[in-house]
Amino acid sequence: MPVEAAAPLAPTGASARLRGSWRLARALLHGLHGLLLVRLWFPWLAQPAREARIRWWAAKMFRMLGMRLEVTGTFRPGAKLLVANHISWLDILAVHAACPEARFVSKAEVGHWPMVSRLVDSARTLYLQRERARDALRVVHEMAAAMRSGDTVAVFPEGTTGNGRELLPFHANLLQAAISTATPVQPVALHFADADGPVSTAADFTGDITLAQSLWALARARGMIVRVHALPAETTAHADRRALAEHLRAQIAEALGALRRV
Repeated sequence: MPVEAAAPLAPTGASARLRGSWRLARALLHGLHGLLLVRLWFPWLAQPAREARIRWWAAKMFRMLGMRLEVTGTFRPGAKLLVANHISWLDILAVHAACPEARFVSKAEVGHWPMVSRLVDSARTLYLQRERARDALRVVHEMAAAMRSGDTVAVFPEGTTGNGRELLPFHANLLQAAISTATPVQPVALHFADADGPVSTAADFTGDITLAQSLWALARARGMIVRVHALPAETTAHADRRALAEHLRAQIAEALGALRRV
């Protein structure tokens, strides 16, 4: 009787733990390197040189975690508002690896995360105190000033992380900064896939998942691919911010659907 070929063995729990531990050790060392870079070199570097190192550092962090980064589309030069879906704390690194000049609007709690806070500060992050109802107005003014000076600002209009399968509603408030300054807005679709499926469950950062739990799940994942897809930029002059939010959400949703089929 013919002998059937044995099916490939699935990774054991031990091998996943070993893989995760090795990647975490490399990521930690790279994180410490980033802190030294920020503390010792950044004070002496001009902004273009800082951005070159931000791009390099962010891209290498994905390699340290065993992930492949794929960037498609073209980011518009000059001032713009990037609008992206939100899946993981790695989203900021993914965008920085493709568009290092981006200044993110981030929840204020990130400014208190160990190690991460100093790195985030170095990228000129704008912090939003979500528990203060009127703080969004202050941030809109800061965003507008930044874009008038030629900066790129990036926001996650969902306001929190989603599960990667469907988009949450887009909040329109922060889009007003682009509308009032007639700054182009550019949607960006972020997508995580791995060997277990077209939408990675290891990237899930919803609910009560902690940063440590998320990092461990990502480090253990097999064949993780992080995709950053820049869609064409659009004008914003005289736009209605709620209609603009819905339009951007529809564009990103369509792009994500295509990325899941890759």
